Parts: sequence; C-alpha cells; structure tokens
Amino acid sequence: MTEDHTELTASFAELYGYAPEGVWAAPGRVNLIGEYTDFNDGFVMPLALPHTARAAVARRTDGQLRLHSTDVPGGVVSLRVDGLAPHEGHGWAAYPAGVVWALREAGHPVTGADIQLTSTVPTGAGLSSSAALEVVTALALNDLFGLGLDPAALAVLAQRAENAFVGVPCGVMDQMASACCTEGHALHLDTRDLGRRQVPFDLAAHGLRLLVVDTRVKHALGDGAYAERRAGCEEGARLLGLRTLRELPYGELPAALDRLAGAGADESVVRYVRHVVGDNRRVEQVIALLDAGDVRAAGPVLTAGHVSLRDDLRVSCPELDLVVETANAAGALGARMTGGGFGGSAVVLVEEAAADAVTGAVRDAFAGAGFGAPGIFPAVPSAGARRLV
Repeated sequence: MTEDHTELTASFAELYGYAPEGVWAAPGRVNLIGEYTDFNDGFVMPLALPHTARAAVARRTDGQLRLHSTDVPGGVVSLRVDGLAPHEGHGWAAYPAGVVWALREAGHPVTGADIQLTSTVPTGAGLSSSAALEVVTALALNDLFGLGLDPAALAVLAQRAENAFVGVPCGVMDQMASACCTEGHALHLDTRDLGRRQVPFDLAAHGLRLLVVDTRVKHALGDGAYAERRAGCEEGARLLGLRTLRELPYGELPAALDRLAGAGADESVVRYVRHVVGDNRRVEQVIALLDAGDVRAAGPVLTAGHVSLRDDLRVSCPELDLVVETANAAGALGARMTGGGFGGSAVVLVEEAAADAVTGAVRDAFAGAGFGAPGIFPAVPSAGARRLV
C-alpha cells in the first residue's frame, strides 16, 4: 500500500484553501486468533495490515470541526465541537467526530480541526476500517494539540468514541492493534490490563504465508448480533459469580458449563462461554507454538477456532465456511474467520509454495457456489499508527 501523502496534501489544500499541518496514517488489522475475547478481558493476537486510513489535518481555534473523505460521496461535514453528542448519526463522520468528542470529554483542549481522510482499508471486511479512522484522527489531534497521550491511551479513547458516541459495544482490540502494532510482529494483547508483547511473526522466513480472504459479504456490528453475544457472555459471567469470563480457567470449563446448565442458563449462554474460554486457550497455544518456532502447528489451532466460532458463537456464514473448508482441503495448514463475523474475512495459513493453488481453489469454489469473487491478499505484519509528514 502506498503511503504517498502528496495527493492527500494537495486535496486538503484544494478543499480547505490552505496546506495541512501534517499527514498521519493508522492501519487496519487482521486478528490471527482470539475472537470475541476482548470485551471479556481476554487475550487477542492481531497484526496490523499494510492498508491504512490516512488523514491530512490542521488545527482550528474557532470550535469548528470540518470533515471530508475522498472515499465517500458528499461534501464537507461541518460540526461544532461543543455541540457534539452521542448517537446523532453523521454516517462515516461519526468515527472521527466521536474521537473529538471523547478527547474533549476527557478534558483535552481540542478546539477544532479541518480533516481530509482517505483509506485503503476495505470497509465491511472485518479488518477494522472504523478503528483505523478513529486512531488516525486521535494520533493527529494528539500531536497537533500537544496532548502527550501514549498509543494505548489513544486506543482507549478511540474505543470510547466507538462505544459511547457511535454506539457499537466493541472491545479494545481493534484500536490497540491500529495504535500499537509493530512491523514484522503480531501483538499479544491482554485486554484486562492492556499488557502487550510484540511476538515475531516472520512467515516468509518459515516459507509460509498468511492469506486474507475478503468474502465481500458486508457485515455491520451495530445490527444487534454482536451486542447480543456480548450480553450473553456477561450473563454467563454473572451466573458463575465472575466479573468477566477471563477469570474462568480453561481447566475448570467443563464444571462451569455444568453449573450454567444447572442454573437454567440459556443454551446460547453456555455456548458463548465455551467459545470465549476456549479461544483464550487457543491464543496461549499459538503463542507457545510461535515461541517454539513451530509456526506450522498453529494451523490446526486456527481451524479449531473457526469451528468454535461457527458452532458455539454462531457468527460465521456460508461464504466464510466455504473459505475454510476449501482452503484446508486444498492443502492449507489451517484457516478461520476473523473479525466480528456474519461476512467479512477469513485468514488462511499456507505454505508459500501452495499459496497460488489454495487461492485458485477458493476462487473456483466461490464461482461454483454462485458467490461473488472474493478478494485475496497476503497479510504482511505492518507498522501501527504513525505520522508521515
């Protein structure tokens, strides 16, 4: 993905009549393992993609916030920073506007801005296009207004923007990945205390490749299905007397599921608990395999994660299942859906030599099933949010 900022700088100047003070970038992410665990204080393991949201920005002192995207039809969205309020719509502009609101709510003196945005992160693909918009806005304003916030603090504020302003009850993984990932690494994130470790993830050195398969089936996490699963997880923790499901050790899972059933928990709650505790365990397994240099053995763990997302969490869809089944049958080491589900993307761990054959098999399977052609590209672990100029 190009990071040439000259075109964005020029479009800012054409739009607003003067030059921006800088240009920033924040990446989308793909999650290797650990899904629906972040709002349960659990473990996740995302990596940043080369695809980024970029923002050309300049400060204003008159309380005016002007937002424009080169990717969305329509003119400039003009708002007053002191009039920003949650759940008032604004479409795509709610994400950057929510960040301004969250910064001001936290006491930071953001007095307005002109912002021109563009993004190469596919929307609706489960690759965190919204988090990239939030984080790039937060980073730019942090720099321009001298707020002194570190990347993790910016991620938490960006999450608050999405939770409280936009109204999507996401966990913190997406924003932390966009803000904190480093090139050549996956991020082992403990969402309970935001402890993090950069885990070397140089697949090329092992003769491997991680493919992202964008099914092009659009998902919207604001449609209630995500919130319903979050509520079910919280109900499971409550019935078990726990603050969050993170507190349930994997070895105690069978007994806990029996307790839930005995307490009359809904069958869906039992399934959700089984998935979350199991996926926390799968993150630990993948970390151990990477540390041991046995990257190939992580493949079956990915596939096991997909089975749990499909059968226990029930957030997959026919297109995602077809990717996993076809890729594995064609020789992949493992595969799973990634992100919130109901469409979006899957990841496929594959030998470099088999990547083209697996890619062709997935494309053929989609055509044979009457599905639209998927987008397929390698996931190259890339840098987190940064200033470009």
